[in-house]
Amino acid sequence: MWYVYIIRSMNFPEQEYIGATGDLRRRLPEHNAGKSTHTAKFKPWELVWYCAFPDKYKALEFEKYLKSHSGRAFAKKRLW
Repeated sequence: MWYVYIIRSMNFPEQEYIGATGDLRRRLPEHNAGKSTHTAKFKPWELVWYCAFPDKYKALEFEKYLKSHSGRAFAKKRLW
């Protein structure tokens, strides 16, 4: 399974990050440990939403969509 997820900074609630991974249980602690340059300065993070996909490429396509302008609007309105 592959996962598309949205995390929110606990100290800076306006900061959100959208990502995809094959191991969500491993990935969130990595964000909180500062192992990602994109998220290190806004840690700690909390998981806001995730969705499982049986296909890696479908997950990556959905992640790309959520990072687009219309995808962000969709996420704000429908996912949380």
